[in-house]
Amino acid sequence: MVPNGSPTTTFGLLERIRRGDQDAFSILFEKYRTRLAVLIHYKLGDRLRVDAGVEDVVQEVFLAASRDLNAFVYRQPGSFMSWLARIAENTVRDLARYQDRKKRDFGERVSLASPSNPLGFEPRVSQTPSRVLAVREELQRVLERLDDLPDDYRRVVLMARIECLPTADIAVRLGKTREAVAVLLYRAIQSLKKAGSETK
Repeated sequence: MVPNGSPTTTFGLLERIRRGDQDAFSILFEKYRTRLAVLIHYKLGDRLRVDAGVEDVVQEVFLAASRDLNAFVYRQPGSFMSWLARIAENTVRDLARYQDRKKRDFGERVSLASPSNPLGFEPRVSQTPSRVLAVREELQRVLERLDDLPDDYRRVVLMARIECLPTADIAVRLGKTREAVAVLLYRAIQSLKKAGSETK
């Protein structure tokens, strides 16, 4: 059963998808699209963004996720985003390899459902043009606020709030103690809140 009884939680949506509900995949895609786009924006960096748009990579990540969804095991809140982050890491790494080989094309970019993947899920465009624009503007505001942070603050926020990594894993990645990571994250979040209040 769904842990909190709701079919619109990540767990509930995953269960619906496994029962063949394609609408649930569309909802799940939209639920994670902005967070994934933020993460991919920073993983690509300036060099890779020249050849690959963030949205193209988001589509690639969800295509890969749709193919491997049966292998994913929901363990706790945040585990699905962590799984998507690992797929994004691999996708960006593959893109970097292609670019390093002087290949301008990121392989065959396919939509979630395509001639080569006719059974794949395809998010339906259910948003109005004004809603799509609002989402893009929100993404831009988030990126601007993150760009204004010092590098160490931005990295810890991405790992903790976007990738949903546990503090112990962040500590290993940053080469810091868990306590130092907790303090760094607290300061980073306070800085984000301050920046947000100043822009209102």
